[in-house]
Amino acid sequence: MVGTGIAGLIAAHRASARHEVVLVTKSSVAESSTRYAQGGIAAAMFPDDSVESHIADTLRAGAGLCDPVAVEVLCSEGPARVRDLIALGVAFDREAGELVRGHEAAHSARRVLHAGGDATGFAIESALLRAVRGTVIDAHEHAFVTDLVVDDGVVRGVDVIRADGSTRRIDADAVILASGGAGQLYRHTTNPSVATGDGIAAAWRAGAAVSDLEFYQFHPTALALPGTHLVSEAVRGEGAVLRDAEGERFLLDVHPDAELAPRDVVARGIAGAMARQGGKPVVLDATRLGAGFLRRRFPGITAAVAERGLDWTREPVPVTPAAHYAMGGVRTDLDGRTTLPGLYAVGEVACTGAHGANRLASNSLLESLVFAWRAAGALETPWPTVRVVSEPLEARVAPRSTPVDRDALRDLMWTHAGLERDAAGLAEAGRVLAGWHAEGSTPADREDANLLDLARLVVAAAERREESRGAHARRDYPDTVAVRASSTSWSRAEVAEAEAAA
Repeated sequence: MVGTGIAGLIAAHRASARHEVVLVTKSSVAESSTRYAQGGIAAAMFPDDSVESHIADTLRAGAGLCDPVAVEVLCSEGPARVRDLIALGVAFDREAGELVRGHEAAHSARRVLHAGGDATGFAIESALLRAVRGTVIDAHEHAFVTDLVVDDGVVRGVDVIRADGSTRRIDADAVILASGGAGQLYRHTTNPSVATGDGIAAAWRAGAAVSDLEFYQFHPTALALPGTHLVSEAVRGEGAVLRDAEGERFLLDVHPDAELAPRDVVARGIAGAMARQGGKPVVLDATRLGAGFLRRRFPGITAAVAERGLDWTREPVPVTPAAHYAMGGVRTDLDGRTTLPGLYAVGEVACTGAHGANRLASNSLLESLVFAWRAAGALETPWPTVRVVSEPLEARVAPRSTPVDRDALRDLMWTHAGLERDAAGLAEAGRVLAGWHAEGSTPADREDANLLDLARLVVAAAERREESRGAHARRDYPDTVAVRASSTSWSRAEVAEAEAAA
C-alpha cells in the first residue's frame, strides 16, 4: 500500500482482514492531503435528498466527461461507506443528535457532512489511523517509492529509498497506489509539499495508461497570503460572497449561481476580475455570518486568518485560485485495477471517470472511500482487461542539457498550463520542459523528476484537447465540442514510440 490518506488507509484496513499489508509512505503516516480537507464529504443520506439527485449533480459538474457507471457506483455506495466511517469512530458534527450538513457549490441539496467544523479530513484520518494501528500491518515511514517492480508484465512490488539514502525492494503480490495528487506542479496550491505526483509518474514509467491529465481543478478561494491556506467552499455555501477591488459582487454577472457556481467558473471569474483591475486581489466577505458562527463553524480557517494578522469576522480577506485536485491520473476500472496487472490505483492518483472534466465539491473524499473499499475487495478476483481509448501522442524532442529548477517549473505551469491555456503558451511550456532534465538520486531529486515527467504529460494533454470543457479552458478554443466518450489516455510505451518517430 503506497500512501496513507483516506484511500490508502481504508484499503489497508479492509485488506488486512485477509491479507498481510505493508504500508509505505514518503513522509509520516499522518501527512497527506486528506489531513487538510476542510469542507467535508458528500453523500445522499437524508430523507429530502436522493442518490439520483447526487448522480445528476455529479454528471452536471463533470461537463459531459463523467463515466455514468462510475458515478452511479460513487453515489449509490457512498452512504454505506460513510456509515462505515462513523462505525470506525469518525465524529461528524451533530446538533440535537442529528448529523449537520452543509451546502457547497453545484449541489442541489445540503448533503455535505463535516467534522470539527472545518477539520473533516483530520477527523477522518485520525480515526482511520487508529483503526489501522489496531491491525497487524507493517508501516514504512519516510520511504520514497522510486519505481514499481515489474516482472514479466506484472507488478511485483516497489523499490524505495529512505531519508538516509539507503534503498530497499519490497516484494508484494499486488500494489495499491494511493499516493495522492500533484499540486506542487503549480506556483499556488492548497496541497501539502508531499503532493508531487510520484504515483502517477511511477505508474506511467512502468507502462500503465494515464488519462484526463489536462483536467486540473483550481480551488477558487485560497488565502492570497503566505502559505496559501485553503478557505473552504463551505464558507460560500453558508453565505459568504466574493467582491472585487471596488467592493462589488462580480460573480452575479458571470453565472446565475454566483458564488455557488461550479469551481472552474468561480476560479476563472476571480482571475478575470483581478485582470480587469490591474491584478488587485479579490476578497471573500464573510462578515455577515457573524463572529460567533465563523469561530464555531470554521475554527481552523479563523485561526489561519488570525495567524496572518487579519480578522475575517470584521473585514474581508484576500483570496486567489490555487491548484487543488487532479481529476486525471492512472486509468482504472471500477475496482481500482489499472492496465498493468498487479497494480491498483485509488484516490486522487487514480482516474476512475467519476469526476469527468470538473469534480463536484466534496466528492473527492467519497471517491477515495468508495473505490478504495472496492479495490481491497477485488484483490482475490481474476485480472480483467482494462480498456482505454488511446490516441497517438505528438511529442517534441529537444536537447535536455539544463537541470530542472522546481520553482521555475511551477511558475511555467502556472503561467501557461494553469487556469487558462492557449496554443502559444502550451507550445512555449512544451519547448522549455523538453529542454530540462532531472538529475540526482535523493528523494527531492526524484520528486523533481516526477514533476517534470508529469508536467510534460499535462502540457501534451492540454495541447491535444482543442476545446474548453470543465477545468480545461482554452482561450483559443472557447467552445465545447461534441462530447467524447473518453479523454486522452496513453502509456509510456506510446510516448517512446511517438518520440522515436519524431
